[in-house]
Amino acid sequence: MSIVRTAIPLVLLTSVLTGCAGLQKTDWPKCAAVGGVGGAALGAIESSSWAGWGALLGGGLAAGYCWAHGDGDDDGDGVLNSRDKCPGTPHGVKVDATGCPLPPPPPVVEEVVVQKEEVIVIRDVHFEFNSARLTGTDKQRLSTVATRLKQEAPSARLTVTGHTDSVGSDHYNQKLSERRAHSVTDYLIESGVPRASFVSVVGAGETQPVADNATAEGRAMNRRTEIKIQR
Repeated sequence: MSIVRTAIPLVLLTSVLTGCAGLQKTDWPKCAAVGGVGGAALGAIESSSWAGWGALLGGGLAAGYCWAHGDGDDDGDGVLNSRDKCPGTPHGVKVDATGCPLPPPPPVVEEVVVQKEEVIVIRDVHFEFNSARLTGTDKQRLSTVATRLKQEAPSARLTVTGHTDSVGSDHYNQKLSERRAHSVTDYLIESGVPRASFVSVVGAGETQPVADNATAEGRAMNRRTEIKIQR
């Protein structure tokens, strides 16, 4: 009869431990320690009929400990240890269902919008009086423009147009605007802008005013050279 009393709890103990093992607990060393202590305490009873029940109770304590403490999540990433394929993930790192860090998002590539056409208006190149000859100050200002134009792609096409105010005859202003457009172009070429970049050098005379020719300020704005950049 004592054999039966001992065997029954052992069978139950085996079932309990098998079920607990099936839970894939990662802290089984702690569970075993708890069960061993409990079982040893009850097994110390002299009556051998209680030895098996003591072992069963110890196993029950172990199973209870495992169940109470769960699978565990040592790195705190939200994925249980039994399913965590990347243990030790740094705190705050987003992970997938297997506990491994998510791949970084692809870099955001900003589309560069190239302005197809641009016009540089040069109003502070005044030439010598009644002439198409550039002054020293004019050349300094055009040097800045030349530096900008040399940075453009070789495929850029440049159109230079000269403009005058309404003082003088239409015919005279037309010729004067042409000479001034060519003076500006020649200086830009001397400064390193490729000659092949210039597709047109023309004069518009007084036909395209941008301000009132009745005032000195308006006439000054109308005396200008425009460089159109087509990319």
